[in-house]
Amino acid sequence: MQLSNAEEQLMQILWKKKRAFMKDLIEGYPEPRPATTTVATLLKRMQDKKFVDYKQLGRSREYFPLVKKKDYFSRHVNGLIKNFFNDSASQFASFFTEATDLSKEELEDLRSLIDEQIKKK
Repeated sequence: MQLSNAEEQLMQILWKKKRAFMKDLIEGYPEPRPATTTVATLLKRMQDKKFVDYKQLGRSREYFPLVKKKDYFSRHVNGLIKNFFNDSASQFASFFTEATDLSKEELEDLRSLIDEQIKKK
Protein backbone atom coordinates (compact mmCIF):
# COMPACT_ATOMS: atom_id res chain seq x y z
CA MET A 1 0.00 0.00 0.00
CA GLN A 2 1.20 3.49 -0.81
CA LEU A 3 1.00 6.83 0.90
CA SER A 4 -0.37 10.00 -0.66
CA ASN A 5 2.03 12.93 -1.02
CA ALA A 6 0.60 14.57 2.11
CA GLU A 7 0.88 11.32 4.08
CA GLU A 8 4.42 10.79 2.84
CA GLN A 9 5.40 14.29 3.96
CA LEU A 10 4.03 13.57 7.43
CA MET A 11 5.72 10.17 7.48
CA GLN A 12 9.06 11.84 6.70
CA ILE A 13 8.62 14.00 9.79
CA LEU A 14 7.72 10.99 11.92
CA TRP A 15 10.66 8.92 10.62
CA LYS A 16 12.96 11.79 11.53
CA LYS A 17 11.53 12.22 15.03
CA LYS A 18 10.96 8.46 15.64
CA ARG A 19 8.23 9.20 18.23
CA ALA A 20 6.19 12.39 18.39
CA PHE A 21 3.12 14.04 19.82
CA MET A 22 0.73 16.00 17.59
CA LYS A 23 2.37 19.36 18.42
CA ASP A 24 5.82 17.94 17.52
CA LEU A 25 4.53 16.70 14.17
CA ILE A 26 2.93 20.05 13.35
CA GLU A 27 6.15 21.86 14.32
CA GLY A 28 8.02 19.60 11.87
CA TYR A 29 6.21 21.20 8.93
CA PRO A 30 7.45 24.32 7.18
CA GLU A 31 5.29 27.46 7.32
CA PRO A 32 2.39 27.68 6.70
CA ARG A 33 1.74 24.69 8.92
CA PRO A 34 -1.36 22.54 8.44
CA ALA A 35 -4.27 22.59 10.87
CA THR A 36 -4.34 20.06 13.69
CA THR A 37 -7.46 18.49 12.17
CA THR A 38 -5.65 17.97 8.86
CA VAL A 39 -2.74 16.20 10.56
CA ALA A 40 -5.17 14.14 12.66
CA THR A 41 -6.98 13.02 9.50
CA LEU A 42 -3.69 12.06 7.84
CA LEU A 43 -2.60 10.12 10.93
CA LYS A 44 -5.90 8.23 11.00
CA ARG A 45 -5.55 7.25 7.33
CA MET A 46 -1.93 6.22 7.90
CA GLN A 47 -2.99 4.20 10.91
CA ASP A 48 -5.66 2.43 8.82
CA LYS A 49 -2.94 1.63 6.26
CA LYS A 50 -0.75 0.21 9.07
CA PHE A 51 2.02 2.77 8.64
CA VAL A 52 1.57 4.49 12.00
CA ASP A 53 0.36 3.65 15.47
CA TYR A 54 0.28 5.46 18.78
CA LYS A 55 0.64 4.96 22.49
CA GLN A 56 -1.95 6.66 24.68
CA LEU A 57 -0.26 8.70 27.43
CA GLY A 58 -2.95 10.33 29.53
CA ARG A 59 -4.94 12.48 27.14
CA SER A 60 -2.14 12.64 24.58
CA ARG A 61 -1.07 10.25 21.87
CA GLU A 62 2.56 9.52 21.09
CA TYR A 63 2.78 8.48 17.45
CA PHE A 64 5.43 6.19 16.00
CA PRO A 65 6.07 4.59 12.59
CA LEU A 66 5.29 0.92 12.01
CA VAL A 67 7.15 0.88 8.68
CA LYS A 68 10.86 1.62 8.39
CA LYS A 69 11.90 4.31 5.94
CA LYS A 70 14.31 1.93 4.22
CA ASP A 71 11.57 -0.69 3.71
CA TYR A 72 9.15 1.90 2.28
CA PHE A 73 11.80 3.29 -0.05
CA SER A 74 12.79 -0.21 -1.16
CA ARG A 75 9.17 -1.06 -2.06
CA HIS A 76 8.91 2.24 -3.91
CA VAL A 77 12.05 1.63 -5.97
CA ASN A 78 11.09 -1.96 -6.75
CA GLY A 79 7.65 -0.78 -7.90
CA LEU A 80 9.31 1.86 -10.06
CA ILE A 81 11.59 -0.73 -11.66
CA LYS A 82 8.67 -3.09 -12.27
CA ASN A 83 6.25 -0.48 -13.64
CA PHE A 84 8.56 1.81 -15.63
CA PHE A 85 11.56 -0.32 -16.55
CA ASN A 86 9.96 -3.65 -17.53
CA ASP A 87 11.10 -5.21 -14.25
CA SER A 88 14.72 -4.71 -15.36
CA ALA A 89 17.16 -3.33 -12.82
CA SER A 90 19.76 -2.84 -15.56
CA GLN A 91 17.34 -0.64 -17.57
CA PHE A 92 16.77 1.38 -14.40
CA ALA A 93 20.52 1.67 -13.77
CA SER A 94 21.11 2.73 -17.37
CA PHE A 95 18.42 5.40 -17.14
CA PHE A 96 19.65 6.55 -13.71
CA THR A 97 23.27 6.94 -14.78
CA GLU A 98 22.41 8.63 -18.10
CA ALA A 99 19.54 10.89 -16.99
CA THR A 100 21.17 12.25 -13.87
CA ASP A 101 24.11 14.60 -13.78
CA LEU A 102 26.48 12.37 -11.82
CA SER A 103 30.14 13.30 -11.62
CA LYS A 104 32.88 10.83 -12.47
CA GLU A 105 33.56 10.47 -8.74
CA GLU A 106 29.90 9.67 -8.00
CA LEU A 107 29.84 7.06 -10.77
CA GLU A 108 33.01 5.49 -9.37
CA ASP A 109 31.38 5.41 -5.93
CA LEU A 110 28.38 3.63 -7.45
CA ARG A 111 30.70 1.13 -9.12
CA SER A 112 32.34 0.45 -5.75
CA LEU A 113 28.97 -0.14 -4.12
CA ILE A 114 27.97 -2.54 -6.88
CA ASP A 115 31.32 -4.36 -6.66
CA GLU A 116 30.82 -4.79 -2.90
CA GLN A 117 27.36 -6.30 -3.46
CA ILE A 118 28.75 -8.67 -6.10
CA LYS A 119 31.40 -9.91 -3.64
CA LYS A 120 28.70 -10.59 -1.03
CA LYS A 121 26.73 -12.81 -3.43
